[in-house]
Amino acid sequence: MAVPKRRMSRSKRNMRRANHDKVVPVQLIACANCGEPVIPHRACASCGHYKGREVAAPKAAKA
Repeated sequence: MAVPKRRMSRSKRNMRRANHDKVVPVQLIACANCGEPVIPHRACASCGHYKGREVAAPKAAKA
């Protein structure tokens, strides 16, 4: 069984643990149809388009 040869410092231990809880910012792109910010690989919430075609009813039409 592997046993550490030297004690790991608090700094090195905390740097290793810090990567598990890292928060990644949400990436947004512009919708090709209307220009609104959209999460990649999702249909646009405002116009309902995805990859150049309408796949969902627009928000304005539902109301």
